[in-house]
Amino acid sequence: MSDVYAMGGKPLTALNLVMFPIKKLDMSILREILRGGCDKVFEAGASISGGHSVDDNEPKYGLAVTGVVHPDRILTNCGAKEGDVLILTKPIGTGVLFNACRSKKLPWRDLEVLLPEVASLNKRAIEIALNFDIHACTDITGFGIVGHFLEMAKGSGLQINLFYDKLPFYPNALHMYRRGETTGSNKANRKLAEGFFKKIKELSREEEELLFDPQTSGGLLLSVPSTEADRLITELKRTGIEAVARVGEVVAGPQPSVWVI
Repeated sequence: MSDVYAMGGKPLTALNLVMFPIKKLDMSILREILRGGCDKVFEAGASISGGHSVDDNEPKYGLAVTGVVHPDRILTNCGAKEGDVLILTKPIGTGVLFNACRSKKLPWRDLEVLLPEVASLNKRAIEIALNFDIHACTDITGFGIVGHFLEMAKGSGLQINLFYDKLPFYPNALHMYRRGETTGSNKANRKLAEGFFKKIKELSREEEELLFDPQTSGGLLLSVPSTEADRLITELKRTGIEAVARVGEVVAGPQPSVWVI
């Protein structure tokens, strides 16, 4: 559903896509997974219209979503303009936190308190953002914050400066990297940015790893004119999106790239 929101759309229907080890795990677990998905679809104002299930060794669940958007209001990650401000609506760090919980480095109770924010829809954020002059938008997912900044930079043909000190991080994310935890995507995400990523700010290896941390249910990254940024942030905070932050700027540069400053 977040992909639909990132394009300025509204989800209408969703199909459950389920892979589940039916001989190894109790069906009550699957029932709760489906109930959780249904609750979120209902919250989005959409409906479950069917689905497909497969017996598999590892449980997997997702949705195939259909949505609508006015053809004149489609948002993409390619329209950022020089002088724009980049606004992020959720913290980052879920990749390392989920892995750390699996490896017992992070107690479940410390992860559980973050899940309501992680699982929150981008519905409110995009509904508010559409009242502003949004030049580009994407949701932060598996490529990490630098990967999605870079997509926007390449798509727009401009350089994007990322303000590291302004990035909102989930509690314990940096600590887990310092304890030696990582994810299976960090290395690939770092390689993806090679040649287009410049670090001006001095960072430790662990601080840098957060830039490549893959996100689950990440927030929106919005590129807006600098004259509208403060008002948009105020409106988002007014509706309870407290983590929203001004995290970057779009500038002219020698090539499309991301500079961490």
